[in-house]
Amino acid sequence: MTSNSIFNALADIVSSVKRYPLVGMLGWADIKQRYRRSRLGAFWLTVSMGVMIASIGLVFGQIFNTPMQEYLPFLALGIVLWGFISSNVTEGCVAFTSAEAIIKQLNIPLFVHVLRCFWRNFIVLGHNIVIVPIVFLIVGKPLTLTMLLFVPGIILLSINLLWISLVLGVLSTRFRDITQIIVNATQVVFYLTPIMWAPSLLPSRHAAYLLNLNPIYHLLEITRGPVLGTTPAAESWIFSIAMAVIGWLVAIVIYNRYMRRIPYWL
Repeated sequence: MTSNSIFNALADIVSSVKRYPLVGMLGWADIKQRYRRSRLGAFWLTVSMGVMIASIGLVFGQIFNTPMQEYLPFLALGIVLWGFISSNVTEGCVAFTSAEAIIKQLNIPLFVHVLRCFWRNFIVLGHNIVIVPIVFLIVGKPLTLTMLLFVPGIILLSINLLWISLVLGVLSTRFRDITQIIVNATQVVFYLTPIMWAPSLLPSRHAAYLLNLNPIYHLLEITRGPVLGTTPAAESWIFSIAMAVIGWLVAIVIYNRYMRRIPYWL
């Protein structure tokens, strides 16, 4: 692998980022097309997610014998952020295949389609996140200064989701079965990650395996923890940063090797 070939992959990524107006337009177009002629538009997702959070909260809050003031904010943030993560991962698998017509007809950087997928889901996150302050008001949970750590947390989460989407997009374009594998795997990860249940409910010896080795747990901790008023553990920050650095190195290598083949795989 030569430095020139690496530069080609990086140039495609940088060129795509510079075309943020195009990315923004494509992302908004996807949202508008998905909810065309709907009065509430993307807020239908917010309504359905709000109903789901309320239903799960009332049932599992009683099962886990957890005060609603603690459980509902924990659950709301977990489900909203999980929706953002899982959508990016599963839709990232089809980032290139769903844009087949554009790729074959227009000469634009391929990474644009990964950014398009990310931006589309970030818009949906913006709609769904309004549930969180509503839940905070209902249960009377106070605001704290640690909430400011949510900003670097969501940035680091986004950086990780982008390389994951890129890798899965490339591999799924070549091997179409990967998409179905990822869709089913995300369902398993949902139950293995503390989204509906608190980490404190796990026995200590099992917690090390299910939590410390679970990358989604660490990504959730650096985003959900600050909003809930807790400072994320240093291990979660270190794990997430290391994951971003190593992940992007691997992603660039894979993208550099197969970037030119993507149009022929479609």
